[in-house]
Amino acid sequence: MKRKNTLKKIAHKIFPFLNKENKKPKIIVVLGQTATGKSDMAVEIAKDFNGEIISADSRQVYRGLDIGSGKITESEMQGVPHYLLDVADPRDVFTVTDFQREAYSAIEDILSRGKVPIIAGGTAFYIQSIVDGLVFPEINEDKKLRKNLEQMPLEQLQQKLEELDPKRFSEIDQKNKVRLVRAIEIATLNKNIDGESKIPELKKEPRYDALQIGLRWPKEILDKRIHDRLIARMSDGMIEEVEQLHKDGVSWRRLEELGLEYRYISYYLKGEISKEEMLEQLENKIRQFSKRQMTWWKRDESIRWFSPGNYYDIRRETKNLNKNSILD
Repeated sequence: MKRKNTLKKIAHKIFPFLNKENKKPKIIVVLGQTATGKSDMAVEIAKDFNGEIISADSRQVYRGLDIGSGKITESEMQGVPHYLLDVADPRDVFTVTDFQREAYSAIEDILSRGKVPIIAGGTAFYIQSIVDGLVFPEINEDKKLRKNLEQMPLEQLQQKLEELDPKRFSEIDQKNKVRLVRAIEIATLNKNIDGESKIPELKKEPRYDALQIGLRWPKEILDKRIHDRLIARMSDGMIEEVEQLHKDGVSWRRLEELGLEYRYISYYLKGEISKEEMLEQLENKIRQFSKRQMTWWKRDESIRWFSPGNYYDIRRETKNLNKNSILD
């Protein structure tokens, strides 16, 4: 019954939100830390409110990153259309501006057919780019600078960005060379323009009225879910997935840039760490990542937080819920 009660509480937020008058189109956002069950909850909401889902996950956009990214399967979609999955080659870089452009297009398409756009995922910056309508500056590429930066070791990039923009350095994924390089490029250009080595605050021009639904578990339950999910993914063939990506032309360096599962399994496959070390380090890093996710979202007071309930035990009971039964 806990899951049903959760859906009932969420429905009581969604119904008045969708029915209130507002000049801006309405969207629903389902967010939360890793392993909270966002994808499943989004499907339930989509079924009950005539919605279609846009994935907001920085790794699920890539083809072939399936098990390691926790990409929803076709059967799990239960017939609900999903967007922004498998839209990029993993050898290329898909940026937040790419996501925003494609997400805006999907949202407008969904709205044009009288359906409700539902953004679901855990990449906070992707979600913020839509909810706040962030306006990204046009930054011309400096190919010479980029080439020099790409040849630098990770530690040197970290030091350089920290010197240029300490605030951005504290917020960024400090292990992601692609993001470090891009942040240094932007900070360097801004310094050349106005003499300050600081990334300016982004303008906000929100296009939509967004209802943000956050899912969270108590720490001890979330830690167990992270552990159990990692073991399940290993059994599902996550190591083999990374091996295949490398065989298909994704470099070790690029796999490491893709983070977490892909980074630590790459270390293992290259013989740099043992399997036991890989599992231990990876689980610790996933937990640290989940903490950073919540730190980001705690700043947003507009998010309505819910306990997801034990969805996997009562999935059959809630599978066929409709709007009326939720409110019974």
